[in-house]
Amino acid sequence: MRTDYHEYLGAPANWAVVNSHPHREHFAIENLHRQAFRAYCPMVRRRRTRGRRVMDLLRPLFPGYVFVQVDPAVDRWRPMLSTFGVRTVVRCGDRLSLLDDEFIQGLKDREVDGVIARPASPYQVGQQVRMAGGAFDGLIATIIEMDDNDRLTVLMDLLSRPVKVKVDERQLSPV
Repeated sequence: MRTDYHEYLGAPANWAVVNSHPHREHFAIENLHRQAFRAYCPMVRRRRTRGRRVMDLLRPLFPGYVFVQVDPAVDRWRPMLSTFGVRTVVRCGDRLSLLDDEFIQGLKDREVDGVIARPASPYQVGQQVRMAGGAFDGLIATIIEMDDNDRLTVLMDLLSRPVKVKVDERQLSPV
């Protein structure tokens, strides 16, 4: 497979979605590269704590999935099915399910030093926020903790006592 083929014809590149074995994305990519496939696995930085140590680890944005550039009309894609580290290729019947190049390019545009950068959160610890929607609609709360999954722990006053509640960032609005 020639990687410059799509650029030569000016045709838009398509990407197949490959399902890898659990925690084996890097292994699948390495073996796909050996077969001259152009593979991509977007990575994000995750913070993990073990005991008292805090570590920043690189993890796939889509665990268990890798994207491979392919033109099914020209390229032979079936060898991907027997590649070490690959479980299967996402298909609709016997045809590949393809993503447009714009989707992959959008991911690559968000990369900083090879890692997808998360947009800055509009909230900070200690900030006053208003609950938007649901049973707590309109109540004022204070953010006391933020995690990597856009979940916030807020402290609100319910029945005359402080209560901690975990909420999604989308359920809040600034005061």
